Amino acid sequence: MAKVILLDTSPLGRVTHPKPDPKVTEWVLRLQVELLVPEIADYELRRELLRAGKTKSINRLNNLIDNCLIPLDSPTMKKAAELWSIIRKQGRPTASNDSLDGDVIIAAQAIMQLNKFDEVMIVTTNLNHISQFEAQGIKVKDFEEIVNNLV
Repeated sequence: MAKVILLDTSPLGRVTHPKPDPKVTEWVLRLQVELLVPEIADYELRRELLRAGKTKSINRLNNLIDNCLIPLDSPTMKKAAELWSIIRKQGRPTASNDSLDGDVIIAAQAIMQLNKFDEVMIVTTNLNHISQFEAQGIKVKDFEEIVNNLV
């Protein structure tokens, strides 16, 4: 069974930090599955790193995404629009109506990976918003819980 983990923006920032927490490094080294980065998470992190002039973090981000970036494409954005509509009709939006809503786009990127992998998991610090997409077949886990519970 092929499995994959997608990193949301905050965990991506922690993984690419020039001086990562040893727990984060240990978690990455222990991974037995493929690790992918949704392009929207790269965008959200990169814009902040550029604004803050964090060159070392940008270099680490560039090195990580060389082999594991999931590019945005039309089918993914159509899926994101569908998800955006569904959650708003249910009264459970993940962002304001005028927001691009990166959580919905990350969820769509994860769902699109179900065509390639048997199990797709998003690792996030924003469990409340993204976990509502588990009904679409993806799994969502809390990053802090994962790294703090390493044995």
